[in-house]
Amino acid sequence: MNYHFDQTLNRRATDSIKWDVKSNELPMWIADMDFPTAPEIVTAMQEKVRTGIFGYEEIPADYFRAVANWYAQEHHFQIPTEWMLFAMGVMPATSSIIRHVTNVGDNVLVQAPVYNMFWHTIESNGRHVVSNDLTYNADTLAYSIDFLDLAEKLADPATTLMILCNPHNPIGKVWSRNELMQIAKLCLDNHVTLLSYEIHGDLTLAGHDYIPINSLPPHLIQHTIATIAPSKTFNLAGLHASTVVIPNPTLRATIARGLSIEWLAEPNLLSVPGTIAAYTHGGAWLHALKNHVQANIDFTTQYLAENIPAIKVVPSEATYLLWLDCRALTHDSTKFARLLREKCGLVLSAGADYGAPGRDFLRMNVACPRVLLVDGLKRLNDGVPH
Repeated sequence: MNYHFDQTLNRRATDSIKWDVKSNELPMWIADMDFPTAPEIVTAMQEKVRTGIFGYEEIPADYFRAVANWYAQEHHFQIPTEWMLFAMGVMPATSSIIRHVTNVGDNVLVQAPVYNMFWHTIESNGRHVVSNDLTYNADTLAYSIDFLDLAEKLADPATTLMILCNPHNPIGKVWSRNELMQIAKLCLDNHVTLLSYEIHGDLTLAGHDYIPINSLPPHLIQHTIATIAPSKTFNLAGLHASTVVIPNPTLRATIARGLSIEWLAEPNLLSVPGTIAAYTHGGAWLHALKNHVQANIDFTTQYLAENIPAIKVVPSEATYLLWLDCRALTHDSTKFARLLREKCGLVLSAGADYGAPGRDFLRMNVACPRVLLVDGLKRLNDGVPH
């Protein structure tokens, strides 16, 4: 089937968070793709709406079987369905997990630069953020984990939860099995629960595949939780559907109780049919999407090298979010992003939003038709000093 990834859609005045911008502005910030989702998903949701009945919904066994089959097909890992819980989105689930496996005043460890909503939900729940900052090599444009620092911070008795981002947003890094095993072992040794945020896992690029945390050896996953969803994969954030995967039955019961008492385990009308259709029929669409995204990444990398060599693209192994090294132009990405928006109407994410180590960077979403990408790159070229 031919999917129309270069078809432009007018999303202005549609209540889109991304496109709630001025008429002269081009948004390339939030992780929201400018493509219609897989047609099979649309059909499944239309069929549900056509029943004309919008009552209470429950989660059928087919939902969990669809998740399991997808992971077996795409990631070569068969998740036992009894490990799974439904939740109304990965961030509501993350917030609930924080409340039910940690106490007020505890430390929750992250690895900056990292998804900014982690900081928000940790602090909003009365916990403290501790960061094992990733190590960046500006010569090779590569990130790595400082395991000595990680071990020291996990050994602090006040640290009771680590949130791992795999693949890592915003740097596009897919952590290796060896790295994951080291992280899991350190958490296990220090009695720290490990929450692996895996929402970008389906968006690995050619030559890469992410390793689900719960595919590690059994002795390393008795303290692990994974959150997964079709929302980034198929641009279904509005469905508010996700799956929480927990091998340990005692830990799973704790999280299930938390999701239940906080009313976070109730699906809306379209959550179930949309997810089942995505995981059952969305494979061909996803593979075509990733080809388009890779082509856009390649185009962006070449354009910047030829026209704005001061901006370097950190090589991405996953996601449609590019991490742009702008240290040759600025050490204040917040000010730089604001200037670009004011001068040329280009809306990018300031790297500082993802923690202090991101102050030299911008994040750019390239999941869009090529005509919008070209427009964005030309605006960027107009906005930077030469």
